[in-house]
Amino acid sequence: MGKFFANDIEVELVKKNIKNLHLSVLPPDGRVRISVPKDLNDEAVRLFAISKLSWIKRQQAAFQKQERQSQRDFVSGESHYFLGQRYLLNVIYTNKRKQGVEVRNKTYLDLFVRKNATKGQRQKVMREWYRSELKALIPPLIEKWEPVIGVKVESWGVRLMKTRWGSCNTTAKRIWLNLELAKKAPTCIEYIIAHEMVHLLERLHNDTFSTYMDRFLPNWRSTKAELNGLVFDGGQRPF
Repeated sequence: MGKFFANDIEVELVKKNIKNLHLSVLPPDGRVRISVPKDLNDEAVRLFAISKLSWIKRQQAAFQKQERQSQRDFVSGESHYFLGQRYLLNVIYTNKRKQGVEVRNKTYLDLFVRKNATKGQRQKVMREWYRSELKALIPPLIEKWEPVIGVKVESWGVRLMKTRWGSCNTTAKRIWLNLELAKKAPTCIEYIIAHEMVHLLERLHNDTFSTYMDRFLPNWRSTKAELNGLVFDGGQRPF
């Protein structure tokens, strides 16, 4: 892996055994990476990056906006997302029932917490609810895709990740899903599960992996774009 500058933007350069150029703007801070065929001329790569500067800057700006929006105090009136839908948070202080979250009228997330609960405590209750809801969705999707892909997932888990939606340990046949997926549309959750399961067939993000994804989930590129909206992965041929 190397680095170069396209005007004032630093770009990570990864040369792989692939046929096409793939340009990505990565979370959480808009880091730029280009994966290119091993034999492609460095100057051609630099010119390609320069030709995409406007797009790159738009995606980096979107990350900055997303980061500002991600700061939450977990108080009534805030917008929060669940399974791709926007809800208004309604904090209810109570000592008469278990702490937790309920969806109401397809509009509100009622957050039940103890009186004088701190921001951190309110956030913890929200996260545990997200975790529970996401974990309930995962087993049926794994069961659905195991016979389709022809693999067996030995174990799975949910955890917070800063830079990935999921990960796969191909040796242990274990997959991990990012807790933040609970905020995304069900189609996005299914895409990530299928994506990580395909890694049990092909560990790398190479042409073989893409071929598998095209076979099992033909619309995966559009779902990927919907998930993070910040990846230009159009299979650009080298000039």
